[in-house]
Amino acid sequence: MKIHEYQAKELLKKSGVPVPRGVPVESVEGALEAARSLGGSVWCVKAQIHAGGRGKAGGVKVAAGLDAVREAADALLGKVLVTSQTGPAGKKVERLLVEEGLDIAREFYAAVVVDRVTQTVCLMASAMGGMDIEAVAAEHPEALLKLCIDPLKGLTHEAALALAKTLGLEGETAGRGAAFFEGLYQAFITNDASLVETNPMAILSSGEIVALDAKVTLDDNALFRHPEFEALRDFSEEDPLETKAKSAGLSYIALDGDIACMVNGAGLAMATMDAIKLYGAEPANFLDVGGGASVQKVTAAFEIMLSNPGVKAVLINIFGGIMRCDTIAEGVVEACRAVRLNVPLVVRMNGTNEEIGREILKKSGLPIIPAASMSQAAKEVIAASRAPAGDARRA
Repeated sequence: MKIHEYQAKELLKKSGVPVPRGVPVESVEGALEAARSLGGSVWCVKAQIHAGGRGKAGGVKVAAGLDAVREAADALLGKVLVTSQTGPAGKKVERLLVEEGLDIAREFYAAVVVDRVTQTVCLMASAMGGMDIEAVAAEHPEALLKLCIDPLKGLTHEAALALAKTLGLEGETAGRGAAFFEGLYQAFITNDASLVETNPMAILSSGEIVALDAKVTLDDNALFRHPEFEALRDFSEEDPLETKAKSAGLSYIALDGDIACMVNGAGLAMATMDAIKLYGAEPANFLDVGGGASVQKVTAAFEIMLSNPGVKAVLINIFGGIMRCDTIAEGVVEACRAVRLNVPLVVRMNGTNEEIGREILKKSGLPIIPAASMSQAAKEVIAASRAPAGDARRA
C-alpha cells in the first residue's frame, strides 16, 4: 500500500526522524494560507502523487514569496504529472505539500528495504543523494552502501554510527546521522513497511539532518495489524479495478496487454503471462483467483477482466489441486452467461476431476476453446485474439 509523502513524513516523525515543517493542501488559497502559517520567505511546493521522479517532471517548485507560491500551486493543481514511475498516462495532481524553505549543505540517500538475496532487512545509504538511486546503483554501485541487519539484534547504534562515518560524516554530525538511520529502521519495523526511503536525506547548514523527501510503502499483508492505516488510503491514486478485485478477494494487477488471464496460484499466473509473452503477445493483467474460487469469485473475476476495453481474448489456466476442475468449470459457465462474454475464451484445466470439468465446458454450448497444455493455450488465445470478427475462433 502506497501513501503520500506528507503521510510518510508523519510516520517518520513519530519514529524520531526529523522532517521539515509542512502543510498538505488541496487548493491555491490553501497553499497561500499554509505558507503564511509556516512563516519565512521561501517555501517548497510539492505535488503529492503515488510516484517518484516528481522533481525532474516539474512537480516540485521552490517559491520565493507568496506570489510565487500562488503561481506554483496554480500550475501544479489539476496537472497530469508524467514521471519515470507513472507510465505515459501520468497521474493527476489533486493535493500539494507546502513546506518551509531550508538551507541545504549536503544531500545523501537513505532507505530501509527487504533484501531478497540475503533475506534480511537492509539499510542502504549513499553520499550521492538527491538523484535517481537507480542511476547510482547502475553507474556507481560502489557508492551505494548496504548494511544487512540481524533480525534478532535489530539495528544497533554502533552499526548505524559506523555507516554514518563510512559516508564521511564526522563528530556530532555522525551521531545525528546514526540517530537518523535508527529512526528509519524503527519506522520500518513499527509500521510493517516494505520500503522506507528518503532522498534526499539532507544535512542543513545548521548541522541538522532532515528527511527532505520521504517514501513509505506499507506491507498489505500486515494491514490487519494497523486498521488505522485505512485512513491513509487515497483511492483516486489506486486502480479502481484493483480496488474492486481486493474487495472480492482476488489478487489483480492491471497490465498493458490485450490477453486477459485468470489463473489459480501466483506462480502459475506468472508462468502463464510468461507463456503469452513467449509467443508474441502481452498479458492484460495478473489475476490469481486463489485455491478456493467460488462461482461468485469467478464471475467477479470475469467482470473485472472484461472492464478493460482493450481485452481481445481471455485465457483461463487452472491446476486442480485444492480446487477441483469441475467446480471451476461450473463457475466459468455461469460467469460467461452472467457477463455475456463477447471475446474468445481459451480454457486449460489439469488436475482433480479435469475430465468432468472438460465435459461440463463441452456441454455448456458456449464457444469455449479447449487446450491441453500451457503452450497450446497461449498459442490458441493469441490466435483467437488476432482472428477477424466472424472467424471460427471468435465464434
